[in-house]
Amino acid sequence: MSFEIDIEIIGLKELSCGPFPCNDERTCELTECAPTEKLLPAVSALEKALKKEYGKSVSVQLTLLDDGVPNRIRDIIEEHQPPLPIVIINDRVTPVGRISLQLIRKEIQKELKK
Repeated sequence: MSFEIDIEIIGLKELSCGPFPCNDERTCELTECAPTEKLLPAVSALEKALKKEYGKSVSVQLTLLDDGVPNRIRDIIEEHQPPLPIVIINDRVTPVGRISLQLIRKEIQKELKK
């Protein structure tokens, strides 16, 4: 079976990876980025975990808004008003709102069932 999942994470360079602080249980299932609680290390850890689990069928792209908001992102924000970081999977804005392997995996599974 061949599939392609494109994941885009949108946020700010110094942004936290989510609304909750890191805890000993690592409910996000990512350990490499702890205890930084920062977006860049979390996206890197997420990409590594997804590559390990899904191989080359998953791509992860990080879009930083520090130097301005592209029009396509501005449109997404106006329409959906998602929290940062925004997680987009195959051009679909997800309700995830944080870097969490468990939650993003659920969204990937939805895409695979289409």
